[in-house]
Amino acid sequence: MRQRPPLPVRDGLGPARLRLLGGNVHDELQTRFGIGAKVLAGEVVLPDGTTVDATTTLPAGAHVYFYRDLADEVPVPFDIPVLHRDDDILVVDKPHFLATMPRGGHVAQTALVRLRRELDLPELSPAHRLDRLTAGVLLFTVRREVRGGYQRLFAEGGTRKTYLARAEGTPGVSLPRTLRSRIIKHRGQLQAFEEPGEPNAETYVEDMGMGLYRLSPRTGRTHQLRVHMASIGLPIIGDSLYPKVIDVASDDFADPLQLLAHRLEFTDPITGEAREFVSARVLG
Repeated sequence: MRQRPPLPVRDGLGPARLRLLGGNVHDELQTRFGIGAKVLAGEVVLPDGTTVDATTTLPAGAHVYFYRDLADEVPVPFDIPVLHRDDDILVVDKPHFLATMPRGGHVAQTALVRLRRELDLPELSPAHRLDRLTAGVLLFTVRREVRGGYQRLFAEGGTRKTYLARAEGTPGVSLPRTLRSRIIKHRGQLQAFEEPGEPNAETYVEDMGMGLYRLSPRTGRTHQLRVHMASIGLPIIGDSLYPKVIDVASDDFADPLQLLAHRLEFTDPITGEAREFVSARVLG
């Protein structure tokens, strides 16, 4: 288990943790990232909280912590309604275009950082993730002590998730149907893809009429619902990745992906009670 960072959450964001190549820390941070000034300013610390200085030398594999400098981000102009809050969990109705947690160029404009700031919950942590372009029910843990139980619940498939999607086209298969395939997503590539082999992704698809579909995933592969819908001739409306990549400006919020995490059900791992949360959002 990773130890607690020696620096607290600041303005909704925890410190960066960097694995070193070894040698003088100031020189390495300056050469690799141009941030040697953080060492000189006393802003870099060791796991035990000791401040790194210009003479500190560490072996390869050692770690240091510091607060990253944030680049300007395009504000996502949508609120994050709270569906439920107690001492253990926070459940929100995430809007489209907002990433669950920091990744790549999305840091401050993520649900995690914004909620930590707005609700003053520094230990808030996502129990699962929704794609940036997908809206709907998203659960966070409020306290570090309960984090593992809820994360295991999602990782081990102990929840029931129901999505709604609006799609265009004519299905190439009869519905309802369970779709099973092997989906692979390589780091650095925008699209996931299907390949021959043992299935690792399963989605139950139902036609609700008028272009609306109910999707019940039994697994949680990256972009699984989008890949499966496109594979049967029903690309989800507003999808900029499937079946083909479409360039969309970072400040263009006019055409959201018509995919909604509508319902989340599970037995609470802490209290044992049945839980059910439903999004108030409606697809356009």
